[in-house]
Amino acid sequence: MSKIKQIAIEAVKKSGKMLILRYKRFDRADVMLKARHEILTKADLASEKIIIGEIRKNFPEHNIISEEAGSSKKISDYTWIIDPIDGTTNFSMHNPLWSISIAVAKNNNDKLEIVAGIVYAPMLDELYVAEYGKGAYLNGKKIKVSKINKGKVLNIFCNGKRPAGIKKAIEYYRKQKLAGFDCRQFGSAAIELSYLACGRVESFVAPMANDWDVAAGALLVREAGGVVTDFAGKEWRIGSGDVAASNGLAHQNILNILQTI
Repeated sequence: MSKIKQIAIEAVKKSGKMLILRYKRFDRADVMLKARHEILTKADLASEKIIIGEIRKNFPEHNIISEEAGSSKKISDYTWIIDPIDGTTNFSMHNPLWSISIAVAKNNNDKLEIVAGIVYAPMLDELYVAEYGKGAYLNGKKIKVSKINKGKVLNIFCNGKRPAGIKKAIEYYRKQKLAGFDCRQFGSAAIELSYLACGRVESFVAPMANDWDVAAGALLVREAGGVVTDFAGKEWRIGSGDVAASNGLAHQNILNILQTI
């Protein structure tokens, strides 16, 4: 695992260095429509090329799943799950809340278990790293979820492009706000989960999430002492879709709201 983690960190830093330069001179005219409500930039593709290149150079036998390239469909004990830029829209409008996310999963009795998670936010100079059973770290310092509950709880939510997920997210936001709770959307699920892991917020909800958006962040939260489930309260796994994550103290309240949607 030490080499896997080392290569993942090197890959996000190499990609991040390139992306900072592109971010500073980026023009929103330089985008392509990928799907309704979603954009694809040349920066996404350049980041993906760097990361996949590093993986193939060091672990040619490993499987890779990436947001842009899809799956390499290799039969391997290890699968890398990549989002080359999580928060592409933020990137395009010069909002610094975007990140690079890499999770590494290991096959365990035909189930993929996340064993490493790295989220790098280049413009914030924040590198989040988690390894299964060894804790979560921000720039080398161990992090923990907050112990805040009830009145001071800060809630974050995210949504993808699918209409059903968008409707759930809107309804969740409406119910939280009408109940008097703070509820916000940052535009990068990986950063939102990382903020939960280091105690800046207390919960995160994402209906119908893609694995590459949340896999690394899910391990960060768990290794920081938090809880990650689906909307029914069952342990979140790769392929679960709906994600409800919290510091643990706020979790039942989050589930109670979700189960009314």
